[in-house]
Amino acid sequence: MSLLRSLKMQQISAPLRRSLGGFAAVLALVAVQAGSLCAAEVEPFFGQYRGSLVVPKADGTRERRDAAVKIGPVEDNEDGFYVQWTTTSIKPDGRRKAKSYAIEFTPTGRDDIFAAAMKRNVFGHTVQLDPMKGEPYVWGRIVGDTLTVFSMFVGPNGDYEIQQYDRTLADGGLELVYSSHRNGFPLKRLKTFLERQ
Repeated sequence: MSLLRSLKMQQISAPLRRSLGGFAAVLALVAVQAGSLCAAEVEPFFGQYRGSLVVPKADGTRERRDAAVKIGPVEDNEDGFYVQWTTTSIKPDGRRKAKSYAIEFTPTGRDDIFAAAMKRNVFGHTVQLDPMKGEPYVWGRIVGDTLTVFSMFVGPNGDYEIQQYDRTLADGGLELVYSSHRNGFPLKRLKTFLERQ
């Protein structure tokens, strides 16, 4: 390359470098702002919700269940939240049997993904349960208007089951879709509307 051509390239490249640097700065600012706009927030989900659903049973019959969900902040963790849900089976003779679960979630290093704070270790820190001990491994995520809670179980023979609760904000409450899979094959899918109380 000739000396003259080299000098011309340097004269062109300096303004170009400044322009590209400015462009990169603008792109970085847009990316940060887009990230903050896209970052999901859990507060819109806070509240209490109620509804009912019909669950098909293995023997071909159906069972009506009442469902209640409560989502709120964790008092001693400003970034955490809890999900508490109760399903109440209503037997044909009128008997009622309720099962309740409550799980606290804390942010992870990944946007909009939350670890379940299921128990405390010897140092007082909340940790996940161990699926290799038959305990559920639970996590949550928020994508748009949907808060999802996943539970994974590993059976004694090594089979795995994943339960998924999608709770989507809707006018007046939440759309709940429950699904379960065993070893990748679908087992059950239920859908209902939970009214905000």
